[in-house]
Amino acid sequence: MRQWKVIAIAAAAAAFVATLGATMTELGPWYQNLRKPDWKPPDWLFGPGWTVIFALAALSAASAWRDAKERAQRDWILILFLANGSLNVLWSLLFFRAQRPDWSLIEVFFLWGSILVLIIYLARFSKQGAVLLVPYLAWVTFAGALNWSVVSLNGPFG
Repeated sequence: MRQWKVIAIAAAAAAFVATLGATMTELGPWYQNLRKPDWKPPDWLFGPGWTVIFALAALSAASAWRDAKERAQRDWILILFLANGSLNVLWSLLFFRAQRPDWSLIEVFFLWGSILVLIIYLARFSKQGAVLLVPYLAWVTFAGALNWSVVSLNGPFG
């Protein structure tokens, strides 16, 4: 497959996950009334932050696809990115729609782990693909700490 097609497909998949996650994100009264730590970035920063993360993830996927020599490697790239995208959307669903930061705090460990697995797997044949995911891991680490703070300041939930 031509490289531009791979990039276009990866970008479309990343945009789909980002859009789906954004539709789950409701910054209404429930969210506004949560106590948040002083170190929380302003809400407007999350959109651009996630845009950069998803762009880097799309480039990572395209780079790894290009560098994969075997069909099995490409199948695993798809499976791992699909699992990661699903976990990413699930976090937003749990936190914002279900209004369960406590459940999303548990789920963020799975999301974080899915990124780490991607980095480790891609590093076997695509160093660039792996490195492009490091900011995503850092961002989710930060988001996990923020999630923990929200739970600590506001729990119990449900």
